[in-house]
Amino acid sequence: MEFVIKISQFLLSLSLLIVLHELGHFIPAKLFKTRVEKFYLFFDVKFSLFKKKIGDTVYGIGWLPLGGYVKIAGMIDESMDTEQMAKEPQPWEFRSKPAWQRLIIMLGGVTVNFLLAIFIYIGMSYFYGDNFLPNNNIKDGVLIESTVANNAGLLTGDKILAVDGNSIENFSEISEKVLFGKQVTVERDGEQVSITLPEDFLAQLIDANESRFISLRQPFVVVQVPDTSANKLSGLKKGDVIVGLNDFKTKYADEVILGLEKYSGQNVSATVLRDGQETKLPLSISEDGKLGLVYAPASTPKTLEALGYYKFETKKYGFFESFPVGLTKAKDKLSSYWDQLSAIFSPSTGAYKGVGGFKAIFDIFPNVWNWQYFWNITAFLSIMLGVINLLPIPALDGGHVVFLLYEIISGRKPGDKFMEYAQVVGFVILIALMLFANGNDIYKAIFK
Repeated sequence: MEFVIKISQFLLSLSLLIVLHELGHFIPAKLFKTRVEKFYLFFDVKFSLFKKKIGDTVYGIGWLPLGGYVKIAGMIDESMDTEQMAKEPQPWEFRSKPAWQRLIIMLGGVTVNFLLAIFIYIGMSYFYGDNFLPNNNIKDGVLIESTVANNAGLLTGDKILAVDGNSIENFSEISEKVLFGKQVTVERDGEQVSITLPEDFLAQLIDANESRFISLRQPFVVVQVPDTSANKLSGLKKGDVIVGLNDFKTKYADEVILGLEKYSGQNVSATVLRDGQETKLPLSISEDGKLGLVYAPASTPKTLEALGYYKFETKKYGFFESFPVGLTKAKDKLSSYWDQLSAIFSPSTGAYKGVGGFKAIFDIFPNVWNWQYFWNITAFLSIMLGVINLLPIPALDGGHVVFLLYEIISGRKPGDKFMEYAQVVGFVILIALMLFANGNDIYKAIFK
């Protein structure tokens, strides 16, 4: 059932993005009286799952869910219809239109992608508001769950104040900022410490399979005490929080683990928080530093607040307030994704090792249906699709835009043969990139 939910969200999001992107090309083409021969969701290699001709356009759904397309008459595109291009240009064809009209048609798809992301972020701001943990409310620093990060100089208990001189306002920003940053300023034992991250920090994390390297420090919450546990009769109950072992304070789970190592093979007096009150219980720790029970971190912000660990904040926005907030979120996500893309194309960072294909996109959707998560992921994917399509690679919108700008500036139109060769080169590049991205997914699934 979880797989069905994930694949449903994945296909719904992908379909929505593809249809709206292609609609961004379709509408201006129609406005400029350019014939659109096909409008397809997914690719129809050899056959279609559905197709219907309305007017001059065949609308359909292909069987290969790797994208979609509109086939515009008189345009050298993925259809590689050289037979049509060999004929005399017709007034309804793309190649017969002024360069400025062709430019608008080509920019239509990415324009819709960016507008869709802005619209979603505005809507989410209005309907959901923001629930977040201010960085100032993290009094005892963060949890570092990575040997790579430890080797770089980051330690559990560090309060991360700034990255590359930019202060951190929200806890949710920390991981991404550090991931693509160079200089991290932390507060440690009351003093500010500056840490220079290695240039290939991201690559080291990927190689070590430690993508989750910074998280919130959480309490040690008892979930279950099995019948086979040596502490079955200790009095521990589900929901108890261990906050001390003998004289060793263990406010957080990482401190409990340190305490268990310290007192391994011993009987200790544990301080347990239950219903807001502290009580003492005798516990037995095994030689390998285990209590023989199941524990978990607190599951929700509400639980963490009730236990007195953190204070979350909620902001609600009125209808008109949500517009600048949504626009700022879209701008920040665009900037963030551009930073990621820049890192990927810089071999020294090793970020290319983290590039993923369709499985990587599939994996970011949750196992439960949550509309807030769905729209948040869809908005980010829309920005990602817009940025990628603007890359100056022939066969992508950005490649066509480059040639059109050259034509507008120079007054000389590239020849059809040149455009055909450029399209082939673009396809080779795109196929290579797709093979690399999806190959990374396969490698990680097998070896990581």
